[in-house]
Amino acid sequence: MSSQPIRSADRLADRLADHSVDRSADLAQYGSAVATRAAMGTEAVRRLTLCADDFGQSAAISGGILQLILAGRLQATSVLSQGPDWPASAPALKELVNHASALADVGLHLNLTHPFDDADDARPLSFWLIASQLRLVSSAQVRDSFLRQIDAFAGQFGRLPDYLDGHQHVHAFPLIRDAVMEVIERCWPTGHGESRPWLRVPERLVGADAGLKTSVLRIATRGFGALAETHGLRTSRAFGGLYSLKPDDDFEGRMKRWLKDAPDGTLLMCHPGLSAGINDPADPIGSARAVEFAYLSGAAFADDCARSRVRLSRLLQSD
Repeated sequence: MSSQPIRSADRLADRLADHSVDRSADLAQYGSAVATRAAMGTEAVRRLTLCADDFGQSAAISGGILQLILAGRLQATSVLSQGPDWPASAPALKELVNHASALADVGLHLNLTHPFDDADDARPLSFWLIASQLRLVSSAQVRDSFLRQIDAFAGQFGRLPDYLDGHQHVHAFPLIRDAVMEVIERCWPTGHGESRPWLRVPERLVGADAGLKTSVLRIATRGFGALAETHGLRTSRAFGGLYSLKPDDDFEGRMKRWLKDAPDGTLLMCHPGLSAGINDPADPIGSARAVEFAYLSGAAFADDCARSRVRLSRLLQSD
C-alpha cells in the first residue's frame, strides 16, 4: 500500500475538518501501518478485513471512521444513507477513496431498525426477527425501502456501493434476503460480473461467545450465504466482531483474540467513533465507540496485528 494519500492529503485534511473531524489526529498512523506490512516481508500472513459500521449516523461516528481509513486501520465502511450526517460527510469520504481507492471499500448498511427521520418503516429488531421467521414480512415494501436507501447513497456518493450488509444484520433474515437479491438484480443486472456487490454473511460467525445473541444471529441468518452464492454473488468467507458493545467489555482484549484466531479472509466488524459522541442521546453505544476508536487508532493495534501476523486488506483484494 502506497503512502501517496498522505502526501496529497492537505486539501483533504481541510475537508475532513469541515466535517467535524479532529485535525490533531495522528495521520502518521497510516505510515505506521505501511511500515508494519513492509516489515512482514513475504512471510506467510493471514488477511483480515476491518469494517466500521454506521458511517453517516453522526459527525462523531463519520469523523472517527474517516481518520481510521486514512490511517490505514480500516478497509471498509458501511454507510447508513438515511443518517443525518450522510449528506455532510459523504464528500469527504468520496474524496478520500478517490485519492486512494485501494484504501477501503464503501458499502451500504441497509436499515430497517434505526428510527431516522427518513426511515418511516423502521421497527425494533425484535419485530423483524419474529416477522421474518413467521414469514409475515412484505418483501415488496422492504425492497422499496432498500431501493430508496441505494438512491440516497448514490445521490451523495456518485456511484453504487461496493457491498451490501445490514444494520443489526437484518439483510440476511428470511424474506428480507429475497428483497436484497431483487434490488441487486435491479441495480446490478446479471452480467456486471465483479462490479456486483459482495455481501456480508453473518451466519459464518467466528470467535463469538456462545451466548443467546450468537445463537439467535446464526439461526436468523441461516442459509443466507448459500442463497447469495446461487445468485452468483461474492461473499465474506467468515465473519467476526460480535460482542455486547459495552464500553467495559474489553474490546482491546477481544480484538487481540480475533486477530490471533480468526481464519484467513475473515471480515471483522467494528463500531468506532470520536469521543464527542459519548453523550449523544441518539447513540446508546457512543461510549463503546470511543473505546474502540482509542484502541484502533493507537500503536498497540498495529503491534497486535504484526504480532498475530495479520495483514489488513480489502475483503476481495487479490494482492
